Amino acid sequence: MPKALIPGSFDPVTFGHLDVIERTSRLFDHVLVAAVGNPGKAPPLFSLDERQAMLAEVTAHLGNVEIGAFEGLLVDFALAHGVEAIVKGLRAVSDFDFELQMAQVNERMSGIATVFFPTAPEHSFLSSSLVREVARFGGDVSAMVPAPIAQRLKERFGP
Repeated sequence: MPKALIPGSFDPVTFGHLDVIERTSRLFDHVLVAAVGNPGKAPPLFSLDERQAMLAEVTAHLGNVEIGAFEGLLVDFALAHGVEAIVKGLRAVSDFDFELQMAQVNERMSGIATVFFPTAPEHSFLSSSLVREVARFGGDVSAMVPAPIAQRLKERFGP
């Protein structure tokens, strides 16, 4: 039973993330979506538990999707969960430059291949950091994130 892993910060989850998750769920028997706790980055807006809860809420309609979280090496987490492929969404060529190098290192370390999905054109401009910035200043993010996520952003940043 082929199992794929989609790692990411998901801080917060966007329609671009959801698109990649949905497409992956159609191609793999089982999909593990894992929020990454990355101590090397700036503090996240949402805790790891909050990000897992948000992911679970917006993927509840996908019966073959499981939500998880991890810190540390991606390949260690992937191997521990019997993953056969790592899936990454690509918005632009600049994403590919970084992700290709990571894919090659991950495969060298674990034997697990990475599959790249180009983001759907209507979501190619989206990033979690952009969504946070718009929400921080009171902008409307309803076209960028699912409704429950927009509500959480509104609660986090106030009226």
